[in-house]
Amino acid sequence: MMPVSMVGRAGELAELVRAWSAVVDRRPGRAARTVVVTGAGGVGKSLLIASALDALIPRPSAVLSGSARVHSPAPYDWLAAVLTGCDTRNLPLPADALAWLAQHPNAPRERYAPDALLRLAVRTVRALVGAGPAVLVVEDLHALDPASLNLVGELAAAPELPVLLIAASRPAASAVSPELTRRTLARLCGVAGAVRQHLDELTRTEVAEVLAQVYPDQKVPATVTAAVWQRTGGNPYRLIEYLATDGRRGLAGLADRPAPARPAPRRPVNAGPAGVPAELTGREIEVLGCLAAGMSNKQVARSLGISIRTVTVHVSNLLRKTGSASRTEAALWALEHQFNDPAGRP
Repeated sequence: MMPVSMVGRAGELAELVRAWSAVVDRRPGRAARTVVVTGAGGVGKSLLIASALDALIPRPSAVLSGSARVHSPAPYDWLAAVLTGCDTRNLPLPADALAWLAQHPNAPRERYAPDALLRLAVRTVRALVGAGPAVLVVEDLHALDPASLNLVGELAAAPELPVLLIAASRPAASAVSPELTRRTLARLCGVAGAVRQHLDELTRTEVAEVLAQVYPDQKVPATVTAAVWQRTGGNPYRLIEYLATDGRRGLAGLADRPAPARPAPRRPVNAGPAGVPAELTGREIEVLGCLAAGMSNKQVARSLGISIRTVTVHVSNLLRKTGSASRTEAALWALEHQFNDPAGRP
């Protein structure tokens, strides 16, 4: 399938570019400019941020991006992810503090006091930003550890920090720590000049725009647009995956495919061959096989050649479609239905 450009986010993209202009033209003493992007999984938060980074003029002096670890969150996961791609040799902080913040396996046992470590974390980011202007990207804020959330809040309010801070998060209700995430989002949105964006699912008209890109030489019937919109819920991620699989048969295939039934808990009600839910995509079946083999998300990503974030989305979809409450239940479901992992291990 041909690449599809972003649809339905022009206003948000323009707003991000304006926020960057405010950073470039900043007045002395002003804090960072903050943009908070919220929305359900798969609505295109990361794509919006990536598109904005491509559109920024002048180019940022640095882009510091980090996210939560999928397994076993640890203090300062966001900063540790940032430091992974940076030259840390000349950072102005003690070696033992750097080892803690970067989560080195040989970090000394003695810890700094929390307030002291927070100050050192802020100092580290300031050193990496330098004279700026730079961009700080916080992916998956909803999954971050408390220390990282506190650091992000401090950076948003830090004076004389020439950065655009972009934080992407699912709604607080679906966060690892809902109340702490809710407070952090409120803290970020309460900073002077902060921008709050919430991404909804695509409308039927926007889905039609995507279909027009995928099938540029054909007129897409309104009935096909309506069917695709209904089956994907307008979720950009599900839409693209749906078109990449079922779209191979052309527009007629999209229109003819029966609408998927929602599975009942623990037992899919719309099963295909070998008990596979009819709405599972090929990639989801591969991920399910990996779960049955006991792989972590990181191992799944390496095995299938996809990102950990994409694996997380697939696992979330699998839990919903198989009616499982956890990845362990999904793995048990896979074993009951005789799934094997991609390498052929039973």
